[in-house]
Amino acid sequence: MHISLFDYSLPEKLVAQYPASQRDKSRLMIISRETCDISHMSFHNIVDYLSKDDLLVINNTKVIPARLIGIKEATGAHIEILLIRDLGNNIWNVLAKPSKRLKKGTIINCSKDFSAEVMEKNEDGLVRLKFSFTGNFMEIISKIGQVPLPPYIKRSSIKLYDTERYQTVYAKEAGSIAAPTAGLHFTRSLLKKIKEKGIQIAEVTLHVSIGTFKPVTETEIEKHKMQSEYYEITKETFSTVKKAMQEQKRIIAVGTTAMRVLESADFNADNLKRNLSAWTDLFIYPRYKFKVVDAIITNFHLPKSTLLILIHAFAGRKLITKAYKEAVKKEYRFYSYGDVMFVA
Repeated sequence: MHISLFDYSLPEKLVAQYPASQRDKSRLMIISRETCDISHMSFHNIVDYLSKDDLLVINNTKVIPARLIGIKEATGAHIEILLIRDLGNNIWNVLAKPSKRLKKGTIINCSKDFSAEVMEKNEDGLVRLKFSFTGNFMEIISKIGQVPLPPYIKRSSIKLYDTERYQTVYAKEAGSIAAPTAGLHFTRSLLKKIKEKGIQIAEVTLHVSIGTFKPVTETEIEKHKMQSEYYEITKETFSTVKKAMQEQKRIIAVGTTAMRVLESADFNADNLKRNLSAWTDLFIYPRYKFKVVDAIITNFHLPKSTLLILIHAFAGRKLITKAYKEAVKKEYRFYSYGDVMFVA
């Protein structure tokens, strides 16, 4: 399928630069795959569209302060580093900008006692760095690192509240370099209401990395290769999802990352004796046969992105094209800090 089928025009003013005043006050578009009806609510109304015995699956990953600013020891030039993957032994694959003049052996100082040496530049555009420091890596970057807001949030500086608002209220497993943004709309009080209605909530973990937001550069989307991302499913969640499938209960993914975890695991297997840890490079595009997920809560995504392609696969190109046109017409807010849709 040609990538142009997943393009659309978006006025720049609709790209959300700030979060909503309150998490659950974002606008909510309700989309029925059965009737093709579209309606408009506020996100706090989501509980009215969930039924007793539904299973809501959330991604509990936590965003780390993965953006570091360093200085080349030899020249004093500033280098921006985005941590991508921990390879062990204090070695990380990173995105570095500018990277053109980074050579093997280059030293980058991020603070007085925290530096990195360039080991190699990979063919995929990533740079492999070995960090030198004293103490705990995560504790150090929590002090010197920054929230890695997406590049389409064009502000002169990161605000203090970004540390909180670019994180779900249920985040607990550190490892993502981007937020699972569909979950940003939930509040603790809303989650309580959902549970009180008899709706189960199960947690999975997928650490959002470059695989999720890497642009599709292939003309034919089938040729696109997703970079793998790490996920975990506890044995409790596995048995909960499997039971829900057997009882034909509706399984709702909160976000494309939760969906990809659910669609990557084999729930026909025996119940787990231990937690499942794995990597997924699953790319969901039209003609994919969904095995687990019956509905999804998701933000409005970038043109030509794997996320938008996934939603097209789930609901059909005609319906999603119609929904996005209506969202633009009604001036919904788009992308990470934007509004949300419920596709059922």
